[in-house]
Amino acid sequence: MLDKISSLPLEQKIGQLFFIGLPGVKLDEEAKLLLNEVTAGGVCLFARNIREAEDTRKLLDDLREFLPVEPILSLDQEGGLVDRLRRIIPPMPSASSLKTIENAKKLAEITAQVIRILGFNTNFAPVVDIPTKESIKTQNGLQSRFLGDGVEEVIRLSESYLKTLQDNNILGCPKHFPGLGASEVDSHEELPIVNSNLQILQENDLVPYKKLLSETHQVMIAHAAYPNLDLQERDQNGKLLPSSLSFNIVTKLLRQEIGFKGLVVTDDLEMGAILKNYGIGEACKMAFRAGVDMFLICANTDSIREAYKVIFKAIQSGEISEARLNESLQRIAEFKKLIDPPLPFDKNRLTELSKEIEKFNEKLK
Repeated sequence: MLDKISSLPLEQKIGQLFFIGLPGVKLDEEAKLLLNEVTAGGVCLFARNIREAEDTRKLLDDLREFLPVEPILSLDQEGGLVDRLRRIIPPMPSASSLKTIENAKKLAEITAQVIRILGFNTNFAPVVDIPTKESIKTQNGLQSRFLGDGVEEVIRLSESYLKTLQDNNILGCPKHFPGLGASEVDSHEELPIVNSNLQILQENDLVPYKKLLSETHQVMIAHAAYPNLDLQERDQNGKLLPSSLSFNIVTKLLRQEIGFKGLVVTDDLEMGAILKNYGIGEACKMAFRAGVDMFLICANTDSIREAYKVIFKAIQSGEISEARLNESLQRIAEFKKLIDPPLPFDKNRLTELSKEIEKFNEKLK
């Protein structure tokens, strides 16, 4: 896989850094034009892309055929509020309704089978954030997405969920490092401020990542600020720097202290927490300098193109070294080596799995 990526021209090597969204349900001329300009390393589908099972599978198969290197094909299929498959199968239960290891395993098993049949190889889950008594009552975008009320429960359920997901040949992605559980605003709207100090993070939020290290090949970085951490940086205007753009958080804490050697992807860089303070291109440069490997840009095709041009120019000019590019390409290649092919498309099996979901929902009531 590394040989394949290494043999790409520079333009396509840089494209491997981009994890993008597409506008529609097909690999139409608009999507092909975008992917010819930005040869993306990953594609993430959303509800707007997923209407019929056969069409979703065809889109993902077409992407595999169109792109020069096997793409990471992902979605956010957590269940509950974050459920991209509602047009295809019954709604899946939320993380917060699971409560037991048995239920966590069941959700992971069903999820993996459904999305492999549809053609995916990765799921941006589980959420391993740990709520506080204060944050659980706020509109921080995480309600019902927590796997438990405390660190021990989150660890037990997330370990079971992630292992089962990956035993069923779908790669997972714990999120949102270094922990969004104590935030009281939604990063889709503005930059969350997490007032936890290092001791609190070490005793709570960071524990799942340390526990899951042997199972985890990919981690998603939060957009948040941690003013009570000595690691917290400020940008050139004196504003608190989001964790996704922070060398201290990504490289010093995640890579050096915790020892994570796998793939690091940002949360969506079009969220208000980023776009209200930084241009998309500048945000990508900052994230790359921080140690991130892939930039998640989910919706606006102009943003994808702009970010790509900025990163290409920075590498071409030497502002970002090719050695730094090659570090991330190595990690992307290592991750892609783990990808399994999809299951054969089977509409009858999807019907059976839909019935299993309905029974599972009844059991959890």
